[in-house]
Amino acid sequence: MADLVEIANEHLKVSVSAQGAETQSLQTIAGQEFLWHGDPAWWSGRAPVLFPIVGETPDGKIAYGDELRDLPRHGFARRSAFSLTKHSDHQCTYRLEDNDDTRAVYPFSFALDITHALEGRTMRVSATVWNRDTRNMPFGFGFHPAFRWPIPGAEGLQHRIVLENGAEPTLAQIDESGLLKAAALPSLFSEGVLDLDPALFEHDALIFPSGAGAALRFEADTGPSLHFAFENLPNLALWQKPDAPFLCIEPWHGMAARAGAGPQITDRPGTIMLEPGQSVSFAFSVTL
Repeated sequence: MADLVEIANEHLKVSVSAQGAETQSLQTIAGQEFLWHGDPAWWSGRAPVLFPIVGETPDGKIAYGDELRDLPRHGFARRSAFSLTKHSDHQCTYRLEDNDDTRAVYPFSFALDITHALEGRTMRVSATVWNRDTRNMPFGFGFHPAFRWPIPGAEGLQHRIVLENGAEPTLAQIDESGLLKAAALPSLFSEGVLDLDPALFEHDALIFPSGAGAALRFEADTGPSLHFAFENLPNLALWQKPDAPFLCIEPWHGMAARAGAGPQITDRPGTIMLEPGQSVSFAFSVTL
C-alpha cells in the first residue's frame, strides 16, 4: 500500500497509512497479527478515526447554527489524506488540516494530529485537535479499531470483555437509520464481565454511553489477551458484523444523533465545544 510507514521495537511492529492515519497492522515482532486485516467481504475498515462526528446524522445532514451541510456517518477524517509530519523508529505522526473539501461539509479551521507510538508491548494511539477558527468549534471524536476474533492463540475458546472497574453499564442501541435510541437497556455485563457471542450484534453495535471506565481486557480462557486503556474517551462501543472474524473495541467522545432530534451538531450527545486557539487530546492504548 502506498504512503505506508512502519514503526517497530523489540516487541511490536505497526504500520500506518496516510489515508485516515489508520493503523493497518499490529504484529508481534515474530509476525503474529492482532489487527483485523480489512477483508472487504466483511468490512474494509481496520482502525478508522472518527472526526468531526461519531455515528450517524439525521438524513445525512448536520447543522452548525444556521448552516446546514451534508456530512457522512463518522465524518470525513477516515477518508482523508493526512500528511506525515514526524517519523522515528518507535513513533509517527500524521496531520490533517482543513481544506476546501473539509470546509464544504465542516466550516471550521482546524488541525488534527494522530500519533502512533510504541513502548514495550504497548501501542498508544493519540489524537490532538486544534481549533484554528475564530469561533467555538463543535465536534465529536472516536477510535474504531478492529481486532481479530478469535484472538490468535485462543481459537475455539469463549471470549469476553472484562471491565477493569467491574461495572455493569447500561446499554444503548441505534435504530434502523443509525440514530441513538432514547431507552436505556439493562446491562449486558455481570460484575464487569461480558461473554461474547455473535448473536449480540444482530441489531448492530452495543453502545455503553457511560460507566464502562477507562480500561478493559479482551480475553479468552487461555492464550494471549489484549489490555486497553482510554484517555478522555467516556463512551464505549463494541461492534462486529455477525460471525465476522473481528471485534471492534471503540472508545468515543460523542455519539450518534438521538432518534427524533434535529441536525444541530451541538445537540449530539458528547459534543465538545473547543474555544478558538485551544486544543484537546484523546488516546487509547493496547498492550499485548
